[in-house]
Amino acid sequence: MQLALLARLLSVGRAVLAALRGRLGALCWSLAPLSLPLPSWRGSAPRQQRDQEWDDTPPTPTSVNYHFTRRCNYKCGFCFHTAKTSFVLPLEEAKRGLAMLKEAGMEKINFSGGEPFIQDSGEFVGQLVQFCKQELELPSVSIVSNGSLIRKQWFEKYGVHLDILAISCDSFDEDVNILIGRRQGKKNHVENLHKLRQWCREYGVAFKINSVINRFNVEEDMNEQIKALNPVRWKVFQCLLIEGENSGEDALREAEKFVISDEDFDRFLDRHKDVSCLVPESNQKMRDSYLILDEYMRFLNCRNGRKEPSKSILDVGVEAAIKFSGFDEKMFLRRGGKYVWSKADMKLEW
Repeated sequence: MQLALLARLLSVGRAVLAALRGRLGALCWSLAPLSLPLPSWRGSAPRQQRDQEWDDTPPTPTSVNYHFTRRCNYKCGFCFHTAKTSFVLPLEEAKRGLAMLKEAGMEKINFSGGEPFIQDSGEFVGQLVQFCKQELELPSVSIVSNGSLIRKQWFEKYGVHLDILAISCDSFDEDVNILIGRRQGKKNHVENLHKLRQWCREYGVAFKINSVINRFNVEEDMNEQIKALNPVRWKVFQCLLIEGENSGEDALREAEKFVISDEDFDRFLDRHKDVSCLVPESNQKMRDSYLILDEYMRFLNCRNGRKEPSKSILDVGVEAAIKFSGFDEKMFLRRGGKYVWSKADMKLEW
């Protein structure tokens, strides 16, 4: 009986303290604009530091890249999201997480890997695409793929729900693709790229190309081929090192031999400056301007040159997890992260 009474008193005491703390915080906020002295529980920290501590609003996950699998059938030497696990969330858990992200403000989801079409022959990503467009009604749903496993039947079933298909192509010289590792068996990567371009036209999917500029393709002139394919966007990335992924003792890749200088990258961009759909992304722009979810739905913080995971949004919620993402919302906007990304708003001639 005494223990129950004591527990009750402690509970009441905590409630009173919480109420007092809330009132005191509100009073401090009301006094702050008048530059009056504030209580000393924050020590002697400068005013700017205190304001930063109080401004703890998490960023909005407007655009999210969900790498739901790390497995891939290619072996690109510079890959910075390698097959360190084979884990894939159950479909319903993945859907639950996506619904949480939509509730938190997500407008665009990009499915990536690994290779997204390796899981259940594309059915897994197809069902996620359909769920995001039909159930969540997201303005934009996209996929980044190497394209080697995509079949026309997939477009017939899921193409209507997909806004953008981005195909990775680093060179229009098959010998260079082989050197990079972007090939499986005897399939010609460039020929397959043109086939996918045609399917995107047939099924009303916006076509995009991603290229990683590295030591093996930095001198290549891609003007003619890109203009002929006419993608809505040509994302051109500078080869990036991520410790533990493609660099360092515990990495599955050794990308050092692919790295180019900023000057090399700028020369490549200058050579292709007349390509209207060119979207360049240097290492500086990339590192903190993407919201990346791994296979466990953990945000990956790359600020220290590694991928340091938050707790899963499935366990702690989006708001708690995103605080540890290292995401720079201003850099996201500066690099043009928000654009016309719904095919319903694009003026495209299919």
